[in-house]
Amino acid sequence: MTAARAAVEILKREGVSNAFGVPGAAINPFYAALKAAGGVHHTLARHVEGASHMAEGYTRTHPGNIGVCVGTSGPAGTDMITGLYSAIGDSIPILCITGQAPTAVIHKEDFQAVDIASIARPVTKAATTVLEAAQVPGVFQQAFHLMRSGRPGPVLIDLPIDVQLTEIEFDPETYEPLPVFRPAATRAQAEKAVRMLNASERPLIVAGGGVINADASGLLVEFAELTGTPVVPTLMGWGAIADDHELNAGMVGLQTSHRYGNATFLESDFVLGIGNRWANRHTGKLDVYTRGRTFVHVDIEPTQIGKIFAPDYGITSDAGAALTLFVEVAKELKAAGELPDRSAWAASARERKATLHRRTHFDNVPLKPQRVYEEMNRAFGPETRYVTTIGLSQIAGAQMLHVYKPRHWINCGQAGPLGWTIPAALGVATADPEATVVALSGDYDFQFMLEELAVGAQHRIPYVHVLVNNAYLGLIRQAQRNFDIDFQVNLEFENLNSPELGVYGVDHVKVAEGLGCKAIRVTEPDQLLPAFEQAKKLAAEFRVPVIVEAILERVTNIAMSGSDIASVNEFEDLATEPWHAPTEILPLT
Repeated sequence: MTAARAAVEILKREGVSNAFGVPGAAINPFYAALKAAGGVHHTLARHVEGASHMAEGYTRTHPGNIGVCVGTSGPAGTDMITGLYSAIGDSIPILCITGQAPTAVIHKEDFQAVDIASIARPVTKAATTVLEAAQVPGVFQQAFHLMRSGRPGPVLIDLPIDVQLTEIEFDPETYEPLPVFRPAATRAQAEKAVRMLNASERPLIVAGGGVINADASGLLVEFAELTGTPVVPTLMGWGAIADDHELNAGMVGLQTSHRYGNATFLESDFVLGIGNRWANRHTGKLDVYTRGRTFVHVDIEPTQIGKIFAPDYGITSDAGAALTLFVEVAKELKAAGELPDRSAWAASARERKATLHRRTHFDNVPLKPQRVYEEMNRAFGPETRYVTTIGLSQIAGAQMLHVYKPRHWINCGQAGPLGWTIPAALGVATADPEATVVALSGDYDFQFMLEELAVGAQHRIPYVHVLVNNAYLGLIRQAQRNFDIDFQVNLEFENLNSPELGVYGVDHVKVAEGLGCKAIRVTEPDQLLPAFEQAKKLAAEFRVPVIVEAILERVTNIAMSGSDIASVNEFEDLATEPWHAPTEILPLT
């Protein structure tokens, strides 16, 4: 068979059932093999970067998923670099397959011939241009081994067109994936970590995205319950423990944090970090974050230990393997009566959770964004899969929405590329077509890759997209306050074709409808909940993306700190009455 056909057969035997991409001359032999072989559903994107983000969303939805994105030579590969960067930053395995000019002319500046492997290498676990057709099976086999082993991440395989077309000997019936390697903690390491936790008075567990990648959320909750230790999920670990669990202490950080989460962290004296990377938006200034606390850090990647600050004890291990041993040790200590009573400490964390609220209930017109998230909490239940990337919309959403299950907050964390949300939501909805998928964007994130809405219309991929529109680059405008400027961040203009919008510029409803989707515009707070309910019905009936655009006040400053977790600026009035924050997990006391 051709090397291209061998590649497709390997994809199927490695568990790939979906791919996202855009064909082109240099990758057409692979597409011919994809059609001839069958078994892999392909979604045609409108932009190759969009295909890479669809692959990311697909991977992030279910344990074991690996999204595949495909493009031709030259600009298709460079377009997908942002997706690869996003994937490696968040430890997400995706496979990027690109076409390439014939091997004989790659070095001759042939049309759309670029050294994509060299360009992609810094943002992948491996990037290879395959020059010998007989190496194609081995390169693909190794790609899946690398994506799944150690810290997960993306791989790029570049296939010259003549390599794709060359016939090779390959027997797919006897193909077997390579064993996956994941480092595992030892019993002695687990005993030491748990005894260090036991020796503290006010311990916390910081649960990162590695817990979710390892499908170890159940073990995390079991260990927390055994030891009575409150849990702080990071943004990437949100959902590893349900928001309404009595040991969920809230998120910590400069931006995507809860008031009660920061307050509880500042009272702690011991932190067990599992599958997290101490991201700077989580820690803020390290002297404030680390002062007076003992740290144990568990991570699958050895070079992460000590990368940001030196822990008191480090363990290189897959989160699931470590937690399995932690649970085992904790059970033995409990049976021996050697686990201390943490009920008073856990109760103090719950008291802060029931006290330190931000206000969400506002009746203002134009809308305050806080009211949007309040009504989203009412409209969308615990099964909802939220998808978002960056900006004030994401920051406020993380402060005010609720997540109850792993992989139900799907967020591009480290890279934060504008435009990620629409294609990622399409990937999530493809991976879980019966789920309620709700995307959240500001107007600029929405405008970056809105052409991908047509993919949802063409392929009947329904989801609800909440678009909060203030006609501003809101996060950058807020950051510019430190420079005493408001420069080149204002998106307002009077749309000659939609004068009813005033200064809000782009008519997102018309654009969405022109791309084959449904859209609802909301200007009054009491319209929000009915609009969300209607959007769910429209998505189910027409099987297309449905946009709910909320017209916001032009300027809202969302709570955040520029330095440390002890000095978060609260720009709005805080909740002082229960009705100020009616959808909080614990009612205001």
